Amino acid sequence: MGIIEKMRLDGKKGFVTGGARGIGKSTAKAFAEAGADVAIVDLDYAEAKKTADELAEKTGQKVIAIQTDCTDKNQVDAMVEQVVRELGGLDFCHNNAGICINAPAEEMTYEQWNKVININLNGIFLTDIAAGKYMLAHGGGSIINTASMSAHIVNVPQPQCAYNASKAGVIQLTKSLAIEWAKRGVRVNSISPGYIGTELTLNSPTLIPLIEKWNAMAPLGRMGTPEELESICVYLAGDTSSFTTGSDFILDGAFTCF
Repeated sequence: MGIIEKMRLDGKKGFVTGGARGIGKSTAKAFAEAGADVAIVDLDYAEAKKTADELAEKTGQKVIAIQTDCTDKNQVDAMVEQVVRELGGLDFCHNNAGICINAPAEEMTYEQWNKVININLNGIFLTDIAAGKYMLAHGGGSIINTASMSAHIVNVPQPQCAYNASKAGVIQLTKSLAIEWAKRGVRVNSISPGYIGTELTLNSPTLIPLIEKWNAMAPLGRMGTPEELESICVYLAGDTSSFTTGSDFILDGAFTCF
């Protein structure tokens, strides 16, 4: 069997949080194209269902939509149970739901701080643990967390201390779980994207003025695309990455190199 065949995900089952659009939609598509059945998990059920139906039609895989607030432990636990029940198991997951609030630190409200930390870090913890418990009891699996290049640098010119702190926490959580579960068959890795041109990013009135500045600073002179994150996630979800755990993959076009 060649390396391309080995990297396929035929027969595997997984879910993607924040999967209705953007990076999550792109990686869910890649998982399904590689042969996996996938659950699109999102707070926006209508958009998740639209994405699930679209991917099911395009790939021929079973793709379902599940509405979940990833900051609610009961909902997260129920989501994992539904994935296992409807897809027939759980081999991998991409925990990708997140938000960013740009506000100067001295002006940021405590409510804003808590909202970012709760979704970006606590939500990742809850989904990691719910998925991890199932995987630990059923022979192992692979967990992929979305961190950010913002865990490695402080972005400019926009102020986003809560986002940066939350994503740094995701990387350390990833490494901690990888160590705890290494000998028990569950691998945990993270990806740290740079500026990615999703539909929401490219059409956000608050971000459009910043994109020209980001591109001027970027070694490649441009933002990345969601599609440029797909192959690393397929690799991490599958068996060819069996020796890869506790790693953070920076996918930023060399932005953090200076």
